[in-house]
Amino acid sequence: MSKRPGLNIFSGNSNRPLAEEICKGIGITLGEAVVNSFPDGESFVKINENVRGSDVYLIQSTCPPTNHHLMELLIMIDAARRASANRITAVIPFYGYARQDRKDQPRVPITAKLVANLLVAAGANRVLTMDLHSQQIQGFFDIPVDHLYASPVFFNYFSKLNKDNLVVCSPDVGGMKMAAAYADTIGAALGLVAKKRTNATTVEAISVVGDVKDRDILLVDDITETAGTLTAAAKILREHGARTIRAAVSHCILNEVAVERLKSGLIDELITTNSTPIDTKGLPITVLSVAGLLGEAIMRIHQNESVTSLFKIKGF
Repeated sequence: MSKRPGLNIFSGNSNRPLAEEICKGIGITLGEAVVNSFPDGESFVKINENVRGSDVYLIQSTCPPTNHHLMELLIMIDAARRASANRITAVIPFYGYARQDRKDQPRVPITAKLVANLLVAAGANRVLTMDLHSQQIQGFFDIPVDHLYASPVFFNYFSKLNKDNLVVCSPDVGGMKMAAAYADTIGAALGLVAKKRTNATTVEAISVVGDVKDRDILLVDDITETAGTLTAAAKILREHGARTIRAAVSHCILNEVAVERLKSGLIDELITTNSTPIDTKGLPITVLSVAGLLGEAIMRIHQNESVTSLFKIKGF
């Protein structure tokens, strides 16, 4: 691999393996930078390459520890700006705080908008991200946002499955639009699980819409952290006679609660991407790579080409 004049890619500490895979895929060397912390917890960044006049891409998912990784990204952007980079693109495979995108109760912030303001204030000229929790977050930015979907990667995997007996289900009402798009593309039936959230980590599924008896179920969602929504939906689907249950989730940030829930065996396979680091811990988790998708997007943006064709689905 070699350097490409005018193009520099750097990585924070949130998901360096993904950054390295992206660079390997497009045939360039990941840039050299120091990104670490002082003993008191303050983040420190030093870019060890000349980026004056360059097109700079900073790869960083804002996954746990979210605040630390977000601060790293902001400091990396500031460092690149002060080093006279021509254009700075924040590549955020997983955009943290995306679920705080509206005021759903009195006296709460819209933190997704605050994060957008911080990225722009730090000096980002463009954002490249994937599967935002809600589409309107793109409008929180006053700079261009390239919003990719992981669905082409998922559909390439699904093309190997038997789709004759498949039902695509949304584990909640909010994901119905995504489930309908998946079902339409795959040519499968559509279902819905209605849920009621009792607290931040506990969800109760209350009813099922659609015929799921003796069918293979594909649950689709954009993010899971405790796996509460997925396992609650899987439980009620099992009670209604579902034969097998798979779940396709773009971003998995699995904590210990999620691991215990996935050990229950309610979900036969959890399919996700490497937008965040995944430790499968012996669980039935299949991790698909989005490095090719992000790498192609980076090269097209660098060359001022359209990214529209990246949304095309092959094999369906």
